[in-house]
Amino acid sequence: MKKILSVVVLLFTLVSFTFASPALAGDASKGASLFTANCASCHMGGRNVVNPTKTLQKADLEKYEMYDLDKIKNQITMGKAAMPAFGQKLTPEQIEDVATYVLSQAEKGW
Repeated sequence: MKKILSVVVLLFTLVSFTFASPALAGDASKGASLFTANCASCHMGGRNVVNPTKTLQKADLEKYEMYDLDKIKNQITMGKAAMPAFGQKLTPEQIEDVATYVLSQAEKGW
C-alpha cells in the first residue's frame, strides 16, 4: 500500500511541475501600472515599436530565450540596445512586479 501511495504522490508531483507556468513572484497588478507608466510607449499590447520582431508575446519571448522571470528582470534593470536601463529608476521590487506582469500577460496572449 505504501508503494502505491508513493507512486501516486510521485506521479502527481511530476505532472504538477511538468505542466506548471513559470513561477511568478512579483505583484502583477502593481506591475501593470508601472508598465503603463514606463514601458507602454514602446510595448503597448505586448508589441515593440522599435524592433517589431522582438515583441513581448510568449512565442517571441520563447524564441529569443527570454521567457524567464530573471532574464526579463535583467533586461529591465540593465536595458539593451534601444531599451533604456530602469535599474536606477525602479526599485528591485518594482522591476520584479513589471517582469511578473509581462510574463502573466504573455501567458494570457496580451
